[in-house]
Parts: sequence; C-alpha cells; structure tokens
Amino acid sequence: MDYIDEKVNIEKYKVPTDKLKRSCSTDDELSFCGSSREVKFPKGVIGQDRAVKAMEFGLSMSATGYNIFILGPQGTGKSTYAQSVVGHLAENGSVPNDWCYINNFSDWDKPLAISLPAGQGKNFQKDMEKLISNLAVYIPKAFEGSAYQQKKDDIVQKTNDKMASILRDIEKIAVDAGFGIQQAGTKILLIPLKDNRLITPDEYNQLPVDKKEEIEVRRNKLAKEIDDRIRDGQVQQRIAEEQAVELDKQTAYAAAEPLINQLKEKYREITAIVEYMDKVLKDAAENHSIFRSVHHMFNEELATEAQEDPEAAGEDEDMIFDSRVFESKDTRDPFVRYKVNLFVNNEKTAGAPVIIESNPYYYNLFGKIEYKSMMMTTMTDFTMIKAGAIQRANGGYLILQAKDLLMDPYAWDALKKALKYKQAVVENIGEQSRFVPTVTLKPQPIPLDVKVILVGSYLYYYLLSSDEDFKKLFKVNVDFDVEMERTPENIQQYVSFIGSVCEKQNLRHFNNRALARVVELGSRMAENQNKLSTRFNVVSEIVYESSALAQADNSEFVDSYHVDKAIRNKKYRSNMLEEKMQEQILRKKVLIDTEGAVVGQVNGLSVMETSGYAFGIPSRITARTYTGRQGIINIERETEMSGNIHSKGVLTLNGYLGGKFAQEKQFGLTAQVTFEQLYGGVEGDSASSAELYAILSSLSNVPIKQNLAVTGSVNQMGEIQPIGGVNEKIEGFFDICSIKGLTGEQGVMIPQSNVDNLMLKDEVVEAVQRGTFHIYAVKTIEEGLELLTGVKAGEKEIYGEYPMDSIFYLADQRLSEFNRILANAAGKD
Repeated sequence: MDYIDEKVNIEKYKVPTDKLKRSCSTDDELSFCGSSREVKFPKGVIGQDRAVKAMEFGLSMSATGYNIFILGPQGTGKSTYAQSVVGHLAENGSVPNDWCYINNFSDWDKPLAISLPAGQGKNFQKDMEKLISNLAVYIPKAFEGSAYQQKKDDIVQKTNDKMASILRDIEKIAVDAGFGIQQAGTKILLIPLKDNRLITPDEYNQLPVDKKEEIEVRRNKLAKEIDDRIRDGQVQQRIAEEQAVELDKQTAYAAAEPLINQLKEKYREITAIVEYMDKVLKDAAENHSIFRSVHHMFNEELATEAQEDPEAAGEDEDMIFDSRVFESKDTRDPFVRYKVNLFVNNEKTAGAPVIIESNPYYYNLFGKIEYKSMMMTTMTDFTMIKAGAIQRANGGYLILQAKDLLMDPYAWDALKKALKYKQAVVENIGEQSRFVPTVTLKPQPIPLDVKVILVGSYLYYYLLSSDEDFKKLFKVNVDFDVEMERTPENIQQYVSFIGSVCEKQNLRHFNNRALARVVELGSRMAENQNKLSTRFNVVSEIVYESSALAQADNSEFVDSYHVDKAIRNKKYRSNMLEEKMQEQILRKKVLIDTEGAVVGQVNGLSVMETSGYAFGIPSRITARTYTGRQGIINIERETEMSGNIHSKGVLTLNGYLGGKFAQEKQFGLTAQVTFEQLYGGVEGDSASSAELYAILSSLSNVPIKQNLAVTGSVNQMGEIQPIGGVNEKIEGFFDICSIKGLTGEQGVMIPQSNVDNLMLKDEVVEAVQRGTFHIYAVKTIEEGLELLTGVKAGEKEIYGEYPMDSIFYLADQRLSEFNRILANAAGKD
C-alpha cells in the first residue's frame, strides 16, 4: 500500500536560507571601521555587566565573610579580569606592615610576631645583625679591660685572704687540741702530736687502748669543729663565685647597654621592640660567655690565617666579627637567639599586595617551619619559619584557582580556619596528630586581613556550596556569562578586543571581512544568531592562528579566507574520531540509511565531544510494537546504559500515546525502542521525538523516510521542544550525506524553536541554496510525522474517529487489534 499523500505540503516546513546563518555585514554591522587597527582598545571586561557590578560590590565590602568566588566556564576571561580589576584597585590601597618573628626568651618554642611599617622590617633585621657583631666585639673587650680585671682580682684576693685565715684558724684549733693536720688529696687528716711532731703509726699502735679511745673522742670533736670552719670557707667561695658572676653580668650589661639603647631610641614608637630590646640586654648579660668564646674562636682563626698567609693578615686588622661565619660551617649559630626573621617584607610593595598563587598547596599557602639536619638529628628555630601566600597577601588580596586549591586535601580546611578566625597560623601538616614527640615550634599567629578571590567553574562552585562554611565565608559570587547580546555596541567591543590582541602581541591586523568572520564565529560558539560568545580564549586562538597564516602569505591584513582556514585547521587537528566514525558509516560497519523508507526506523542525531571538540553523528533508532501491556520498553534503560534525562524522555512518550489512544480503551501495547549499534551510554532527551516517530511508524506500519534525520525533544502534549548542538547535528548528517552522495532529497528536521540557533557552516548553506539539502522546522509531532512519512497524522473528527488512512487512524486500529488479542487470551484463561 502506498501511503504517500500528495496533499502533504513539505515546503511550508523548510527553513529559508537567510535563516540558516546570520552573516555579519561589513556595510552594516562593521561600517564603523575598515580594520581592527582603527578601533580603540576595550576598557574592562567585555559583555559581563552583571559580573562587573557583583565584583565592584564584593571589593567594596570590608565586612567579615565578603570574600569572592568568580564562577563561569573556562575561557570567559575570569582570571584575567580578576587580576586586572584587583590590581588596579590595589594600586591605591595602603601598603601593609612588615612582619618579623623574634625569639621568645621566656618560651623559646613560641616565637613572637611583631609588625613594623613597610620597609622597616629589613632595617630592624640589619640593625640586629649589626648589634650582634658589635656585641661580639665590645663584650669580650670589656672583659679584657683593667677595670674588670682589678675588680675580679679584688674578689679573688679577698677570697684568698679569708680562706687563708680560715686555714690558720683550723691549724691553731688542731694544735691546741693536740693534733696536727696532714692533707691527703681532698681530705684533711688529723694526726695526734707528740713533742710537737706528728706521731708515727707505730707509736700510735703502741698506745694503750684507753689512750687511743680518748684520742678518738678528741679527734671526732675536733673534726666537727673543723667541718664548721670548712663550711665557712665554702660559703666564702660561693659568695666569691656569685660576686664574680655578677661582675661578669654587670660588665657585659655595661658594654651592651649603650648599643641596645641606641636601638631602643630608634624604635621608641614600637613598644614591642622596646620591650624586646630590654630582654635582649638581659639575655646578653646573662649569656656573655657565648660572645667571649666565639670571639676567642674568631681570633684563633684570624691567627691561623695570618700564619698561612702573612700578606693577607694585615688586610684583616680592622675586621669585626660577622655571625654569618657559621653559615658555612656545620654548626649552629650561637647568636641565632638575637636574630630577626623577616617573615613578610613589604619594602618594595606599591599599594595593597596582590598575590596570585598558581600552586596553592598547603605549604605554599600557609607557610611552613623548616628543619635542618645536624649531628644525626634535626633541629629548627624561629629563623626557619617561612611565610606562605596568605601571609604575603595580608592587608591585600589573594587570588586562587578553586580547582588547584581543592587538589590539596589540607588546603581548603586550613583556608576556612584562617578566614573564620582571622589568623594566619604557621603549622606543619600533622603537628596536631603526632604520636611521636618531636621538637617543633608554635609561632604566634598573625592577625589576618585579606580578601580571598577564588576563580573556578560551576562544578567547583557547587561542590564547595555543599560546605556549610562556604556561604558564610564567600558571600559574593561573580557569575561570568558565556554569551552576550549581538548588538552594535558589543560588536564594536568584539572588534576592539581583536585589535587589542593584535596590537599587544604584534600580530597582523584584521580587515573588515576577517572581522565579520570572527563575529560570525562568536555567534556560532554562542549557538544563537542574536548573541556572541564571551569565550575569548577561543577567539584569541583564532586571532593568533589567522595572523600566522596571513604572515605566511605576506599579507598586510588578515582576510576572511585566513580566518576560514584557521577554523578548518583547528577542526582538522581535533576531528580524527569524527572521521573514523564517518568512515565506519561509509563502509557500512555502522548502518545508516540516507535513502529509501523503512517502517519503525528513523535517523536520530546526537552530539559527541572529545578534547573540547564537538561534532554531530547520526544514530539508527528502531522500534518494534506487539501485543502486551508493558508499555514502552527502553532497551538502553533495561541494560543500564541510559542516563536519567534520557529515561525521563522515554517515559514521557507513554503520556503522549496514552492521551492519543487510551482515552476510551486500555492501552494494550508493548513497544521496544533502542539505539542500534550503540555500545556506550545514552543521555539527554533530544532523541525522544525520534523515538516516538519510530514507535508510531511501527504501530501504523507506515515507513519513515531515511533521507531525513531528526532531532528534538517532545513533551506529553506532543510539542517539539528545543535541543542543544543543533548546528553540529545538522552538519554531522550533512557530512554523511555528502560522503554518500547528495540526492537533493536529504535533510534534517529540527524544532521550530531552534531556528534562531542556526549558524551553519557555508557548505551546508550553499547546499540548501542549490536545493541539494534541506532544513525543516516543526512545532509538533503531527507536523513531524507528515514530513517524515508523507502521510497526514490525522485529527479526530466530530465523532471521535481519526481520518481513514491517517497515521493515527492506522495506529489506533492496530492498538484495537492488540486489545482484542489480549481479551481473547484472557477469555481462554
């Protein structure tokens, strides 16, 4: 039976050629310039008014939690804009203070943080180095002076006199008691006297027992008395030692005080430094021995060098001690306790700091405490505390890529903690959870005042949004759009951008024909005739590559054919998979018909993407209908190859079919639908209308034209809804038809609502103009059925019946037959 109805007018569904692409007119849209050389550079970011206002608001807010997240697709200029606008704002900002870590003489493992005006930190560090050098000279010299030596001799002489007097008293007491004194090492022996001489052992042994006992009693009594005198002597010695220690302290104190007072006067406005210098003075006086021992060692080295090189010795006569001598030795600098760790140096900072950390792992962000291997162990001190990006950005701005930040498992939590408590803490990873004690430091946290700007895609924004702290800490989202209106003003901005790239990179400028091609590319990327893409990284790539082609041709300007070639070359570098799949279709390894008509079979269209390149490819969709009550069986869903959106689209078909054919009877249908030769997953609902066409074709037994391909989703009311990737889908089927050979009958059927998305390549437009290819647009399933089959879909007449031989009439008759079969089968049961 021939179902082709001559009354079906397919011409009314054809899309006019002027709707297939919105060309950019050099006489109209580009009349303001002849080339990109004639335009002014753009100011700010192009086509992102909403984002600009949000950014201005975020940067103006100084309240807690108003950090910024800039979100949007890659290539929209988010990072460049952030750096530009923040850098401009920071120029007028205040330069923050320097920060230094100094020794905590009370708790050495808890170094203190002090702030100084910008540039003063380095001066303070140098002043302390100079102070150490001076102390290493002046303190030892003070101990070499006659005044110190005289005072020390006085203490020694007085002590010796007292000790001599005590010894004389001991000898007198012993003699009066009848004993002589004999010293044996550190012991004092009391030996009885006989005739004013010490009794011999033999003489003592010959004494009677009672005499010996009497001598021992007197000896014990005398020993106690002598012990008391010895203790007096020991007390005198301790007093002398204390006096000597105090003398040393006073001497060192007197030598150091004038030097330290100079620094106290210099930094009198900074209370923390004045207090610190008092502690340095006290510690230097108490630990004067390190200055003296190092001075001695230093002099010995100079003497050795003089012996080895007498001529050079004279050159070192005026040398003073430099503590850096220890840096070249495998030994610890004894003067490190007085040094200054210049933690953050803003000496050369102009305005507020802007830190762009491209590698934001934990230690790069928050600093670390370094360790040094020494004598089979490790050691650290406050001079080995290193700053991270957040400390350097303190008082300014920190720009981070969200993707890179989240790559480190510790960085995000540490950043939240820093922003929440407004403190920059330097702490090595794992310090809180160490099971084995080790020597470490707990530096004093630095007050934090920084605005953090995260830059990332929607994926990372929504991922972070699941963290309850994120919304509290990043209250401003700056949303970058991927498109802007194609207005005269924005076209001028587009051209200005191209001109600025050419000028800054010393490229060939574009004439207006080339500019028109780039504007058209912008609409193609936006998938809308009335919009332009704001993915300027892709636009920049085309500008670079087109200029290179023009330079190779020795052309003064880039022309339209250079742009076309650059676009083709870019596609060629990425479309290997597309060509492989087209080859499979040409060799009939993948079955796609572009001629004839088949029942229950339709050419669907899908978009594939690989490495940023998207292309359309046709897929054969088939449907088989038979008796049953299972409804529509989606084979992809049954085999778990269907995504949620695709499954929803298939389930929607039940609603449409039920509304058309099951208002007055049961829906006795089982229909299986599948994508043939598809072995990956299926997602999206853009093929739902094609699946419905295949089911209705199978039900009505009316064949579908294979020279047409279909795309479009459908709702339960039968309305065709817009889809994405319409240009890629059309071009994908066009390429297959071109390879197999254009017959003049082939074409693609799209939703009417997608017409303004058409920005087709010139080959397709030219083929449509020649009449060898066609683009059709439909609004409903009924229109699509008529176009695909050449048969009227049918509308219910006054008595509720569909017209004879219409698609819906034949389908309804088939369903009634299925119901009779089911009823007969139920009666037999």
